[in-house]
Amino acid sequence: MAKKYRPNVAAIILSSHYPKKCEFFLGERSDVRGAWQFPQGGIDEGENPQEALFRELLEEIGTDEVEILAQYPQWINYDFPEDVRTKMQPFDGQTQRYFLLRLKPNAKINLQTAHPEFVSYQFVEIAEVFKRVKSFKRDVYSKVLNYFKTQGYL
Repeated sequence: MAKKYRPNVAAIILSSHYPKKCEFFLGERSDVRGAWQFPQGGIDEGENPQEALFRELLEEIGTDEVEILAQYPQWINYDFPEDVRTKMQPFDGQTQRYFLLRLKPNAKINLQTAHPEFVSYQFVEIAEVFKRVKSFKRDVYSKVLNYFKTQGYL
């Protein structure tokens, strides 16, 4: 049987100090302490990826005050680990569209949203991203960040 992937957007947010300083937003999940990730979320029926991106940013970090620098040219699939798969049924994983963003200088991040997804956040250097992110996401993050690096953004 073919695997079923949930359409999703992911936001790689650089601090407002970019390009002078290359720091990435990482949020610590509220439901899994010690699990850090980029903001991401599902695409609702009738939404395009960019609309979903801005909605998800408001829902997860309380701001959509970002500028889009680039987007990864393809959808990327990844499979959920077994424990996540049960929670996310009927989906086996996600198919994601990645956006590279820069936080606008006066943007205010507010994690106290209606349904908080993160308990804390930090802007970190690229090496720290890979130290904190769960193993099942590392390959995708590496692929996407390497692409943005070859394109001259990072």
